[in-house]
Amino acid sequence: MPHIHEKVDFCVEVFIVHNNKVLLRMHDKYHIWLSIGGHIELHEDPNQAALREVQEEVGLNVQLADDLLPKIKGDTAYKELIPPKFMNRHRINDTHEHVALVYFARSSTDKIQQNVKEEHSDHIRWWTKEEILASPDLKEKIKVYALRALDELREK
Repeated sequence: MPHIHEKVDFCVEVFIVHNNKVLLRMHDKYHIWLSIGGHIELHEDPNQAALREVQEEVGLNVQLADDLLPKIKGDTAYKELIPPKFMNRHRINDTHEHVALVYFARSSTDKIQQNVKEEHSDHIRWWTKEEILASPDLKEKIKVYALRALDELREK
């Protein structure tokens, strides 16, 4: 997707949990383990972007975690958005940054479907808490977010 602005873009990151495991993918360009995500496009809100990116990258229909979302009815010009669990700002290169809205989501299945060629990744897997803690290959922020998602969306 083309950048919305030359200096900064808004994007979403989604940590998907199923059966007490979290889904991570090796980023094809940067060769690091990340959550599922991408740019927020001009015609969509962050929740729509999160759901779209998950569908495009791994073919899952997920439910964003919205435990505290108020139920407001009757106003078609107003839409309550699920807030991100975290937000961060990070540098992509010397001239470009991303502001990331970090969401947690639940999936009812662990069956990944990669249909879109440009979104295909050979390295996608579900991680347990123990695997996350033991991995030297995960960046600290990914470990923190993934562990928090597992804790908050733990199946009993």
